[in-house]
Amino acid sequence: METKGPDDVLARHCASLIVGAFARYNADFRKLSRRAPERFENRDWAGVQSDVVERLDLYGVSINAVLVEIEAALGARSQDVDLWHSIKAAFAGAIESLPDPEFLKTYFSSITRRLFNTTGVADEIEFFALDLDPLRDITSHVVTNTYANRGSLELLFEELLSDFRFHTPWRDFDGSVGHVAADVKLNLERMGETRPVRQVEVIRPVFYQMTRAYVVGRIDGDGWTLPLAIAFRNGERGVLVDAVMLKEGDVSILFSFTRSYFHVDLERVGEAVLFLKRILPGKPVSELFTVLGRAKQGKTERFREIFRHLEETDDRFILAPGERGLVMACFTLEDFNVVFKIIRDKFPAVKNVLREEVIAKYDMVFKHDRAGRLVDAQEFKRVRFPKRRFADDLLHELLTETADTVHVEGDDLVIDHIYVERRLTPLNMFVRSAPREQCALAVIEYGQAIRDLAYTNIFAGDLLLKNFGVTRNGRVIFYDYDELCRVTDCRFRELPEASNDEDEMRAESWFYVADNDVFPETFINFLGFDPELRQVFLDHHADILDADWWRQLQKRLGSGEVVEVLPYHRHRVRVASSL
Repeated sequence: METKGPDDVLARHCASLIVGAFARYNADFRKLSRRAPERFENRDWAGVQSDVVERLDLYGVSINAVLVEIEAALGARSQDVDLWHSIKAAFAGAIESLPDPEFLKTYFSSITRRLFNTTGVADEIEFFALDLDPLRDITSHVVTNTYANRGSLELLFEELLSDFRFHTPWRDFDGSVGHVAADVKLNLERMGETRPVRQVEVIRPVFYQMTRAYVVGRIDGDGWTLPLAIAFRNGERGVLVDAVMLKEGDVSILFSFTRSYFHVDLERVGEAVLFLKRILPGKPVSELFTVLGRAKQGKTERFREIFRHLEETDDRFILAPGERGLVMACFTLEDFNVVFKIIRDKFPAVKNVLREEVIAKYDMVFKHDRAGRLVDAQEFKRVRFPKRRFADDLLHELLTETADTVHVEGDDLVIDHIYVERRLTPLNMFVRSAPREQCALAVIEYGQAIRDLAYTNIFAGDLLLKNFGVTRNGRVIFYDYDELCRVTDCRFRELPEASNDEDEMRAESWFYVADNDVFPETFINFLGFDPELRQVFLDHHADILDADWWRQLQKRLGSGEVVEVLPYHRHRVRVASSL
């Protein structure tokens, strides 16, 4: 029998501590996720938002707690690399048969990165492999319910909806069945699909996001498949089906990087990601992990995607298209759909904001209801990239204007703090180059983005078009957070009338303007629309140029009202006109 030395015993003990700490974290995560049905049934939307913030904070709290345990166990040897190499080996053996082992590996690496203040990747003490596919070794299947078509879509969806009854009574069960069946039939007719539905397969746990619950799955016919998401609304008179999403683009928006994370109790998250990837092939795995609430795993997968791309291509880092940011230095890869942002060392006088305030605003967005209009920015620290992959003009800008954050180490560029976001087409560039019909739609979307943000108590602050982007689905998203604030913290005012010509001609304001004063009637003057697009904006959104619109919204928000911003358009088919 092999004799274990004291280091082996210590390594196993520390590995066991980490496995146990993750188990507690994961149990707490799932416990919070399991609150979602009760919150939905009780229409406790304030409780939903509280759970969102609490669950986001769990990971950091857990890492802090286990670090205390580890440092107590290791004492003076807490940064002994050889010992941690043994702990890593013991940990890898301990997690082989556990669900979602990639989550545990990410958790382990979070501990060592904090302990060693790691820059780049330290293979000997953390888990990171470019060739690692978190879905590759998944052989089991997410728990689903399957419903066969026995000749009637109404009977099929009656059976399906019967399995997803809530404690709250249905408002009109038969009407909801008819709603789903009618939408499916209508969509198949529009597709010209004559082959009948064979079966519907849905993930058994219900997905909860803010004020809605969703059943997610797929519809299969002979030789065709459609994604399926059924949205449920719980109103004062009960639960009903609010919408049916049957197109990849619509379901993709539901699982968007611009929305709050789902609360869904999944025993093995990787199985669900594999299922979702099959119905949403264009969605990166990193974003699917993230939108299911596993933000750290999403970051790990995003990191792998970036470095895998660097390894497989000759792409360079280049300045991001669009106008130069005053607060952020922005760059991208030539052929990869992300943008990198670094806070500049100094801001011009027109930007009355501190570095700490910028970071706080990104953290606020991370925890806030993004309502489909704010980019989810992933924060990374101590990242190492090959210096040769940076274009000369970009390298010069980073080393001169972000020198407090970026420095050279040998052949590498080390970045101490960086945000990574999905790359969008800047709106100001879009309206200069897109066909006029698409420009008009983007202007309407732009106004709707301002509204949607306001409904969730966010005022973008800087409404210039360059701070908004257009997604591949044509949605307009806000991504510049340095002047972002809460609607309820602003004072919306009308412009005072000048009492004489001298006041009228002054370049500066002749009346007092506080830091939180906002004059909505002036918004239109700074947007740079040509006359035609200006009129499109006024036709659809003239009311948001009225200070009273904002003051009325402030009253609604101040009273505790939750103003809904849905990830879908309610369909033409309704359950019943009387409802």
